[in-house]
Amino acid sequence: MLLWNKGFEPNEWIEQFTVGQDRALDMELARYDVEGSMAHIRMLQHIGLLSSEELDILLKGLQQIANEIESGQFQIEPGVEDIHSEVEQLLTERLGEVGKKIHAGRSRNDQVLVDLKLFYRAQLRQIGHLTCDVARHLLRLSEQYKDVLMPGYTHMQVAMPSSFGLWFGAYAETLADDMEVLLAALRIADQNPLGSAAGYGSSFPLDRQMTTDLLHFHDLHYNVVAAQMSRGKTERALSYALSAIASTVGRLAMDVCLFCSQNFAFISLPDEYTTGSSIMPHKKNPDVFEIMRGRCNLLQSVVGEVSLLTSNLPLGYQRDLQLLKDVTFPAVCQMGECLQMLDFMLDHIRVNRHILDDPRYDHLFTVEDVNRLVLDGVPFREAYRRVGMQVQHHEYQPTREVHHTHIGSIGNLSNDQIARKIEQAAARLS
Repeated sequence: MLLWNKGFEPNEWIEQFTVGQDRALDMELARYDVEGSMAHIRMLQHIGLLSSEELDILLKGLQQIANEIESGQFQIEPGVEDIHSEVEQLLTERLGEVGKKIHAGRSRNDQVLVDLKLFYRAQLRQIGHLTCDVARHLLRLSEQYKDVLMPGYTHMQVAMPSSFGLWFGAYAETLADDMEVLLAALRIADQNPLGSAAGYGSSFPLDRQMTTDLLHFHDLHYNVVAAQMSRGKTERALSYALSAIASTVGRLAMDVCLFCSQNFAFISLPDEYTTGSSIMPHKKNPDVFEIMRGRCNLLQSVVGEVSLLTSNLPLGYQRDLQLLKDVTFPAVCQMGECLQMLDFMLDHIRVNRHILDDPRYDHLFTVEDVNRLVLDGVPFREAYRRVGMQVQHHEYQPTREVHHTHIGSIGNLSNDQIARKIEQAAARLS
């Protein structure tokens, strides 16, 4: 059934091309379509377009469909254009003429928009909670290994002492920053477009504040044109949030791949969480983190895909916007999978507590010894020269002592403050 049916059937090939993957993707929206429709008909009864009896009948019909969705019995039938058509058709088949009243005061445009807003809101909250879980896990590891030193690098050269406490904690705080991007995207998604119809409002006296309250939106898209313009804008904000988190997770995955290699050997993974080679018996590859790194790199391309789809569209709805679902729906799924896998794998990282026993890392301590001389009264440039000459003439003997006390350093990780950032972000997800 086509909601816009006017007595003729479109060419089958044309329909297949324009619908694309929409029927499959729309299954993700099914529960939200029912939720939005329930709020809409309550509002219609409130303004006098439905009787109380009609509302009760429609609510029971929609609840039956909602139960079928939750139990896995619901499907979009062949020949039905989308989820919106399927729900309205089922109501009409089961309830008769009253089923045809459900669409008064709305267009499929704002119906799709409200479904998408509800879906994106739920997905952003889920990804936000998963991100906070990973950040908390990283902080626990930071505390667990806060006294275990590791080499710090700049320009991929041995530089200064770091610690596993700093390494794990750095990614925890970076994820807290990423949460700010996600929360901004959530605020954009958490606005009600219902009542904007096809983008120019309705002559019905719609109570848009009522549907905003019923659907627990934080706010309204007040201007009906702006509401329609939010399709594409919401996805772009979502893509920035995914990109920010993916950038951090991908960078951590790269570190793990590097640090697992024999030339670094800072960490290791249990054999059962690695893969092997078909010809090299000794190989234990960190494939989980390599796939994670690759997926996160691809997730960062979503920003470009959304931008290209929406950058030259004129005012009003265009069918191109349908293709955003092809990009964003798999992306939110993959981001969630990466975060869940990372949280699992963090439990199985084994830290090498004796990395710095290797003399190749002696030069890590040159800055410590320069600073020690300065604290004894030697001018910095003179202290730098003395230690530099010792290194140059292969006479340098490190003290291997580290005394860092300022905020955020090896001896003062400030994990409590980072935890506060994470929990404040988590609280704003609700």
